[in-house]
Parts: sequence; C-alpha cells; structure tokens
Amino acid sequence: MAGYLDQYGAGEEKRENLIKYSVFGLLFVLIFGSLGYYLFKNFPQERKVRAFVEFLRKKDYPGAYSYWGCTVQNPCNAYGYDKFLEDWGPKGANPETLRIEDSENCMAGVILTVATGPSKQERIWVEKEGGALAFSPFERCPNKTPLSNMIHQTVGKLRKPFLN
Repeated sequence: MAGYLDQYGAGEEKRENLIKYSVFGLLFVLIFGSLGYYLFKNFPQERKVRAFVEFLRKKDYPGAYSYWGCTVQNPCNAYGYDKFLEDWGPKGANPETLRIEDSENCMAGVILTVATGPSKQERIWVEKEGGALAFSPFERCPNKTPLSNMIHQTVGKLRKPFLN
C-alpha cells in the first residue's frame, strides 16, 4: 500500500523538467533563428547580383546594364554603356570566373565583393530600396563597430557557401 508521502515532490520534479526543456528550446530557437537571419538577411541583394552575373554569362550586356538602373537608349551619366562594356563586356571581366565572395550589410545598401579574376575583386553596392547596382564607395562599411566587424569576419565565413 502506498504511503501518504510517496508522491511528495513528484509535481515539483515535472515542473523543473518542463522549465529546463522550455529554456533549452527557447535558447535553441533564439540561437539558430539569429544565425539564420544573419546568414540570409542580404539574400535579395545577393540574388540580384547573381542574376546580373547570369546576364553577363549569357552575353546579354544590355540586360546586365539594366541592373545598374540604365538602358542602352537612356544611359547613365556617370556610367555610360561604353564604360560598362569596358568593365564587364567581352574585353572586361571573364563571366566564367565571376563569383560572389562576400556580402556585408551597410546602412542603406549591401556591399558585395565579386571576384572578377584570379586576384581581382570588385565591390558592388546594391541599394536596399530599388536594388540598383553601382560600384561601392566603400572598401568596408564605415559605420560598423569593432564587434560587428569581428562578427562579420568570423560568423560571416559561414555565409560563403550560400553566396554561389
């Protein structure tokens, strides 16, 4: 026959386990949710540059030029179609070697580092609003704290497989 105090503390043990598993579950979701956000927050801008590279690989230079917010009929003042072809056309970067190497969130845009050759890189600025491409005015984002630079240099390496 069961004694009066045999079940004493059983409810307390269940409650402790529930709290423990809830805290571990919340930490798991928080850590992996934050990591997922960090890895994929620049995805629309990266997709835009991937599409630009695909146009270059197809040798559709007018289509690629449209990603810069310009057309052959209405070229940009600061970056004419002739200059675009000099940089990205048949005599410019080899489309087969183009690949995105880095992605850095910066103020109103994203700086994407694109390898254009064995030892050459271009930094492309992609506006968050509208998504027009331009050459980046910055080597690295100027407003970042040392902590965010450290996170970009360490955890940012995890993003590399998702870039290409």
